[in-house]
Amino acid sequence: MGHASLTEPSSPLPHQPQSIPLDELALAEIKSAILAKLALAIGKDAALATRHDWYKAAALTLRDRVVHRWLVTEKQSYDAGRKRVYYLSLEFLIGRLFTDALNNMGLLRLFDAALGDLGVGLDDLRKCEPDAALGNGGLGRLAACFMESMATLQIPAFGYGIRYDFGLFRQIISHGWQQEYPDEWLGFGNPWELQRPEVVYQIYFGGHVVRKTDARGREQSVWNPGETVQAVAYDTPIVGWRGKHVNALRLWSARAPDPLRLDVFNTGDYLGASAAQSRAEAICKFLYPNDETAAGRELRLRQEYFFVSASLQDLVKRHLESEGQLRNLSAKAAVQLNDTHPSLAVAELMRILIDLHNTPWDDAWQITNATLSYTNHTLLPEALETWPIELFERCLPRHIEIIYRINTLHLDRATTIRPDDTNFRASVSIIDERAGRRVRMGHLAFIGSHRINGVSAMHSELMKETVFRDLNQLYPGRITNKTNGITFRRWLMLANPKLTDLLREACGDAVLDDPTQLSRLEAFAGDSAFQQKFRHVKHQNKIALARVIGERIGVQVDPSALFDVQIKRIHEYKRQLLNVLETVALYHDMRDDPTRDWTPRVKIFAGKAAASYRYAKLIIKLINDVAAVVNHDPLIGDKLKVAFLPDYNVSLAEVIIPAADLSEQISTAGMEASGTGNMKLSLNGALTIGTLDGANIEIRDNVGVDNIAIFGMDAAEVVARRQIGLDAGDVITRSPRLARAIAAIDNGDFSPDDPGRFASVAHALRHLDHYMVSADFDSYCDAQRSVDARWQIPPAWSRAAILNVARMAWFSSDRTIAEYAEDIWDVPVKLAAAPAPAARTAKG
Repeated sequence: MGHASLTEPSSPLPHQPQSIPLDELALAEIKSAILAKLALAIGKDAALATRHDWYKAAALTLRDRVVHRWLVTEKQSYDAGRKRVYYLSLEFLIGRLFTDALNNMGLLRLFDAALGDLGVGLDDLRKCEPDAALGNGGLGRLAACFMESMATLQIPAFGYGIRYDFGLFRQIISHGWQQEYPDEWLGFGNPWELQRPEVVYQIYFGGHVVRKTDARGREQSVWNPGETVQAVAYDTPIVGWRGKHVNALRLWSARAPDPLRLDVFNTGDYLGASAAQSRAEAICKFLYPNDETAAGRELRLRQEYFFVSASLQDLVKRHLESEGQLRNLSAKAAVQLNDTHPSLAVAELMRILIDLHNTPWDDAWQITNATLSYTNHTLLPEALETWPIELFERCLPRHIEIIYRINTLHLDRATTIRPDDTNFRASVSIIDERAGRRVRMGHLAFIGSHRINGVSAMHSELMKETVFRDLNQLYPGRITNKTNGITFRRWLMLANPKLTDLLREACGDAVLDDPTQLSRLEAFAGDSAFQQKFRHVKHQNKIALARVIGERIGVQVDPSALFDVQIKRIHEYKRQLLNVLETVALYHDMRDDPTRDWTPRVKIFAGKAAASYRYAKLIIKLINDVAAVVNHDPLIGDKLKVAFLPDYNVSLAEVIIPAADLSEQISTAGMEASGTGNMKLSLNGALTIGTLDGANIEIRDNVGVDNIAIFGMDAAEVVARRQIGLDAGDVITRSPRLARAIAAIDNGDFSPDDPGRFASVAHALRHLDHYMVSADFDSYCDAQRSVDARWQIPPAWSRAAILNVARMAWFSSDRTIAEYAEDIWDVPVKLAAAPAPAARTAKG
């Protein structure tokens, strides 16, 4: 594939029991099937086939086996009349599927041997597969983990999203600046998807609404749309562990009903002839188009409605085919809205029930509310989308009418509870009247759902106290918590096969099926021989990452140094700026005393900034400018290196995470909903340095307070300091190291070609410290020095790292999905006994 890296380390195959001989008949059958696909599906002779040809042949061979299992499980679910889960998400960051599906189907070793006999390396073929460009960060990766866990727990489910042509973007770093280019992940085709040309739905926009009276004298609203777009389905099978169950990820692609206006074409207006097709296709070109312009905002709304409408039409059609009526929809379908992007599902399901199926309003509302549930992922007001009324009236006139009526009934309830409180009514209203009339999508999702969940214990409590405080009073008991989780199959077995083999040796093979078996590792935490094995695994992973760093960005790093990792979306609240500010201070300290016994460090950053987020892009430039100075300073040498790895994605994460020693989870307290990178890094033996934010709190409670480095203000202290003001003069005065670091950035020490480049950064650090970078600086530095001290005692570090791995079982996404299934969706699961969350405060 055009984006497959030639610099990725070879990955040994996970947990291969070599003592068990391969079935020679099965091996011959796989080889024969691959050769047949190569000839008949690819049209190539083996002697002339490229690596991509072999990859597609092997992938199609595997897909046949997955689809066979898929059809069997689908029939079993239908025959049993089982309730289905529909997971609506604008992102699904599924990464590469080839080795993931091989691993879950139990065919990894067999395919490796078959391809080897054919003269092809499985690891070479793995690199031919591009990462599916269907997401950005934690939201999309969580959705992917959840889909895999639903299949593992044998829950019949559909994932619904958009089949983006180019995803978010491909990140290039040029002279330290982020540049965005299309991610052409579909350039060589996608062997995992099956187009469903017969599954097409009409999606309407614009036009106007008229009132009509039917034969019974009932008034009806009839939407006469001004534009029609077609949604075409593409299905990707998602395999559960051991191949016991397969679910579908259904992605929608947009097209015009008439792709070419031949009458216009024949007049010579060749561009105008395909204008409707171009307008339709724009819906699925990119994830999160720039919304700084009116056109960009309209496109975002069109995207969200497009995939919501297609998905709801699809599930309603499926339900009617099996049940014949919609009264029991909530008994057979659970629809989960992943963040606010699918919030239009509330109005759209009401429209479908009322306008298309003549359901009375009260019945339609009961069905809608019982069917939908909503996951909130953020406390940031800007992420709780709002749309101008004018945009709704122009694009979705029928839906704004429905929203108005929902709001009227909702405000009647508010008046009943708080009759004379106009501020309360304004706060809970779906329509924000304060700064131009806007539709609050988070409010719509909350009111229209029977359950609303946060994604960590702290986040769920803060939802009740902040963004949804008044709505929680109006609808008490709706908010619940479902702390996020990760799939261990991807983030341990596939990403870190060497550690997986060591865990099997210590805990037994049952650890592959039951994460609670990881607790057996605790008995080995202080064992010097086991610690040596553990350190050897980590060092091998660090050698592999060091090779990638050298080949991708030309920076040579020492694998024996402490690998200090911050890999996540670039955002002010995630505080990459705090990390690089401490890097500057550490650099100053090392230059002041170069002969001191410093702990060698490699600061590793990766992540993308939104294309329109100028300040975040400036932070990327600062990281790279600091790296350019630090990495070429002969006085420092290998004591400190800084590496920003471009185009962060799932496959790069699978290389970085197993090699990390220190996990940077340093968001401003009260602003990170949960995080899942923190879980992946701890599971792979990295110690966390972090604030009391998101799931860091639950990680601390599980791994033990002595096995994590907590620093900084808590959420209440952050709020209190903001109320005093954002000027950081007091903390800067008390911290000469902080003052010096800010001055170096401000004076152009790292940007001699443009000394004023980072003046705005320095100004914010001094006078607009909303994210508490300056306020938390000294506490962060102290925590980093305590990390240094522990690193210099290898047995102590290894013991803490091993205990992190041993105590991470609760963070399996299987546990999370089992909780959703029981508390929100009301569907049965097949699951090994899940561990209860620990509450360790004593040592080790």
